[in-house]
Amino acid sequence: MKTTRHATYNLNYHIVWLPKYRNSVLVNEVASRVRSILHEIADDKGVEILDLTVQPDHVHLFVSSPPKNEPALLVNWFKGICSRKYNHRYADHDGEKIGWARGYYAGTAGHVSSATVENYIQQHKEGNS
Repeated sequence: MKTTRHATYNLNYHIVWLPKYRNSVLVNEVASRVRSILHEIADDKGVEILDLTVQPDHVHLFVSSPPKNEPALLVNWFKGICSRKYNHRYADHDGEKIGWARGYYAGTAGHVSSATVENYIQQHKEGNS
């Protein structure tokens, strides 16, 4: 359990999102940079990353957050701040900008099955949003 001044909580969220156009661009140095930026965001916002996997075609983030941060806010922080920081720091040098698809998967509790994540990714690869 974690505490704030007014709450005791155990809120964990699974968040999964894809690169824009469903491209497999999150490899090598790009993946390393994205991973580092996501940790910076978590530190700045007081959110604990419990698990982070950057795959070529998606990001799977498992975080613990205080109750004041709703899941949609967390998604906006991680996706929005990450792409802005990445593009500001690296796009001029590498020429490749990072952008994210509009949707995302968010789930609560302590476990999400790999089948659920794979289903979400497959739906987006087929063009559903």
